[in-house]
Amino acid sequence: MATLPDGALMQRAATGLATAVADLLGGVYGRRIVLLVGPGDNGGDALYAGGVLARRGASVEAWLLADTWHDDALAALRRAGGRTSAPRPLRAGAVDVVVDGVFGIGARPGLPPRVAEAVIPISSSIPFVAVDVPSGVGVDTGEGGGMHLRADLTVTFGTHKIAHLADPAAQACGVVELVDIGLDLPPAPVESLGEADVAGLLPRPRPDDHKYTRGVVGVRAGSATYPGAGLLAVAGANTGLAGMVRYVGSAAETVKQHHPEVVGPGRVQAWVVGPGTADDAEQHLAEAVADDVPLVVDADALGHVTAPLPQAVLTPHAGELAAMLGVERKAVEAAPLRHATDAAARFGCVVLLKGNHTGIAGERVRITTAGTPWLATAGAGDVLSGLIGALLAAGLAPFDAASVGSWLHGAAGTLASDGGPITATDLARAIPRVVQQIAVRHWGL
Repeated sequence: MATLPDGALMQRAATGLATAVADLLGGVYGRRIVLLVGPGDNGGDALYAGGVLARRGASVEAWLLADTWHDDALAALRRAGGRTSAPRPLRAGAVDVVVDGVFGIGARPGLPPRVAEAVIPISSSIPFVAVDVPSGVGVDTGEGGGMHLRADLTVTFGTHKIAHLADPAAQACGVVELVDIGLDLPPAPVESLGEADVAGLLPRPRPDDHKYTRGVVGVRAGSATYPGAGLLAVAGANTGLAGMVRYVGSAAETVKQHHPEVVGPGRVQAWVVGPGTADDAEQHLAEAVADDVPLVVDADALGHVTAPLPQAVLTPHAGELAAMLGVERKAVEAAPLRHATDAAARFGCVVLLKGNHTGIAGERVRITTAGTPWLATAGAGDVLSGLIGALLAAGLAPFDAASVGSWLHGAAGTLASDGGPITATDLARAIPRVVQQIAVRHWGL
């Protein structure tokens, strides 16, 4: 890094950006491109990329939306045949793509009036490409930050930023393309597991294992009113990742009919408590806590968590977490990562906040981006709680169990969906197939 000439990183970034824009357009010659240019390096990246595209036959104009800009990059654009122009309304078909190089990772959330006035008249049907992040989002928080731009494609450099992973900012990024420009990177404050990471964390049975050494998970879920919740939590736990599943609850007959291998009360290495337990939730939670083993607390049981639970994984959705913290649901939805982290500190445990991108807060923070919108279906959360419980029983620490379980859940949803709708039962059945794929690709089995 120390031997690189001045501007080398920007040139690498600009080349990667220009390539991504060309790929998006399916060609460059004759294309019409508008650059939104701010005062920092992102504006310089956009201008240099514009020069590359202009040399390849594109018509490129730059809107200078700040009082200062990168002079050398602007000169390069002009030498290549690009030009500057004043902002104007852009109707559909007026240009082929708009490149957002207004603000980057060092900017505060929100858009100043000058920028807002320029971009509001641009038709929403014109594709946007963001440089690093869509201007105006909370880069280090994943929060929306008031008015911000939305991209169809975000081209970022070196590593993903929190805004690419955490909602609601991630929803403004569109597809994120990472360009390696040779940066030396510090440890990340937020992680996102990939398949290889999951393969390295997943418990694998040893040749001398038996059902007890592989872990026994207990499920306290379901009731006369909601027997299906118990059945689905058992389905998530009974996917082969633990050696045995025990069930305690009023839906025992229903569970036995569908899962004859599931047994009754006894010693466990982890509990799953809450889905569909209704009026019995408080008692189930107290009895599970008394066993002094790791546990997953979900659904009805979440409302009875009042003291720290150091071995627990809490799995609320936004409404449940809002009730636990005494805030409005919309506040959690606006800043999910911040509220999940606050809850983890308050309750002394791991908090998994379910959503489009699921956040896991504990000793560190991870975000799960695997999954499909079709996972927003009744019972999918019950399957997740059972799955995490099985991983706890199999020996994973709460933070890893929540992270790996969330990733497997998302991957299983994508596999089961194949682009179409799914049910929670489909989801549970797909989990062993995802693990099988991991075993073949990463374990040589």
